[in-house]
Amino acid sequence: MTAKYSEDTIKTLDWKEHIRHRPGMYIGKLGDGSSPDDGIYILFKEVFDNSIDEYMMGYGNKIEVSVADGQVRIRDFGRGIPLGKVMDVSSKMNTGAKYDSKVFKKSVGLNGVGIKAVNALSSSFIIRSYREGMVKEIEYSQGNLVRDLPETKSNKPNGTEIVFVPDNTLFQEYIYKMEYLETMLRNYVYLNSGLTINFNDKAYYSRNGLLDLLNENMSSEGLYPIIHLKGTDIEVAITHSSHYGEEYYTFVNGQHTSQGGTHLLAFKEAVVKTIRDFYKKDLDVSDIRASIMTAISIKVEEPVFESQTKTKLGSKNMTPDGVSIRNFIVDFLGKHLNDYLHKNPETAQILLRKIQDAEKERKAISGIQKIARERAKKVSLHNKKLRDCRFHYNTDAEEADGTMIFITEGDSASGSITKSRNVNTQAVFSLRGKPLNTYGLTKKIVYENEEFNLLQAALNIEEGMENLRYNKVIVATDADVDGMHIRLLLTTFFLKFFPDLVKYGHLYILQTPLFRVRNKKKTIYCYSDEEQNAAIEELGPNPEITRFKGLGEISPDEFKHFIGKDIRLDSVSLKKEDNIDQLLDFYMGKNTPTRQDFIIDNLKVDEEVL
Repeated sequence: MTAKYSEDTIKTLDWKEHIRHRPGMYIGKLGDGSSPDDGIYILFKEVFDNSIDEYMMGYGNKIEVSVADGQVRIRDFGRGIPLGKVMDVSSKMNTGAKYDSKVFKKSVGLNGVGIKAVNALSSSFIIRSYREGMVKEIEYSQGNLVRDLPETKSNKPNGTEIVFVPDNTLFQEYIYKMEYLETMLRNYVYLNSGLTINFNDKAYYSRNGLLDLLNENMSSEGLYPIIHLKGTDIEVAITHSSHYGEEYYTFVNGQHTSQGGTHLLAFKEAVVKTIRDFYKKDLDVSDIRASIMTAISIKVEEPVFESQTKTKLGSKNMTPDGVSIRNFIVDFLGKHLNDYLHKNPETAQILLRKIQDAEKERKAISGIQKIARERAKKVSLHNKKLRDCRFHYNTDAEEADGTMIFITEGDSASGSITKSRNVNTQAVFSLRGKPLNTYGLTKKIVYENEEFNLLQAALNIEEGMENLRYNKVIVATDADVDGMHIRLLLTTFFLKFFPDLVKYGHLYILQTPLFRVRNKKKTIYCYSDEEQNAAIEELGPNPEITRFKGLGEISPDEFKHFIGKDIRLDSVSLKKEDNIDQLLDFYMGKNTPTRQDFIIDNLKVDEEVL
């Protein structure tokens, strides 16, 4: 029966109802805090960006932040919101000072929307403005007014304080991960030299901007001293290392644009053009950019981002006068990077040798690459190894975040997942046996080894992360010794040859239940001994207990529970102090006495086995 379309079907939602009804329009996905782009971090950024905008306009050199038990407090020492407008800026859409470019020339906070979204999506939202010896405080819940206190005298310094708690009816069982917040706040101080951020009583400060950022985040040592260039509205830090892949940290008006955008494309073009011109050689693009590590920050008037989460810049022009971002960056590097290389011939020589080494390796494997591509076509990748999905990360914007590929061990496990999966967003790749330990090997092995060649082709990452077909690459193996070994071997492969996959948060491990505890009324799946004990206590005496030994023995009907909306994933991530080369050498290199001692000291004995 077709629904009746009449005047009664037309509805008008007020501002808070619209935000709560369509939160994805304002903060992207909801999430539980396990991913750095989950909604609770977008809420944090929307508030914090306003404080950063105050600092960028020259007001207040300190911001206080505390996060505990799901509650966030952010206090800046800027000008403070005009007291008569505190309610308007926190509860009226399209209200804010950023419409006046004289007051906020190069801001990142979204004009008139961001803070209202935080208000509507929080179970508690308190805003206080301290200004000229007075304070104004208003409290909301889910965007509804709870208290509107009159203006009173205050001896506290000017500024704005916001305290909010994300609504747990929307963000269910969420947890703020301190490492994600710490990374975010570190980036803010690198981009705002002279600003101090006190986060949970720990101070963050940077004297050298992007030079400090690159030093802190480099996963392997640079081959030459970092080239640090600064100009009006632009700052760049560049070096090369010995690792595979390209590493970029890009920012616009203090906002980390993790998905790049027009400024990153312009930067890549500018680096290639400048280096070709300097050496007067037609060097290959891939050789110049191989193993590059760089950070770039630009400031743009009225930036246009491709989504509310502001992770990708869409602007083509730098100013309302029509200055091209591309031309601005190309001209800057063409002059300043060129001058630096002329003044530092030793660095220029090291850089040229690095490019020439990349060229030699590329030519050494070019023939193998061609053969490998032909082999991938002949084995009919899409029929034998890969059960693909309909949507893809690099082409389908609306479904991008949900796309994932499960890398499984053997036909039985891949069969179970294939029958259980969402064919729109979930793909399956089946391994044949244990993969090779790639530690100490060159990139030739990626093409010479059939499994790795086909896996690379399935992910579409030969030319870089821009073409990655799935947002989440999930290793799905049994939770036994062999399964753990396969996880380690695959992680080694990605860290060695495609480290960006890990650095940008695309690699995960699938958790599957160890036990099924059930009675006639209820079934509980348990992922640990503790969960099993709790399930037994909940269901009462003598429930049926099944221990799953492998993915292949879990029926497709049951598998649907484990790869659907309640999927449990462990993110494979790197801390800033992690050095990839040292990690791989310790865990995957020669079996040294040091590693033997580590294994013995950390050995856990399963009492059930004894």
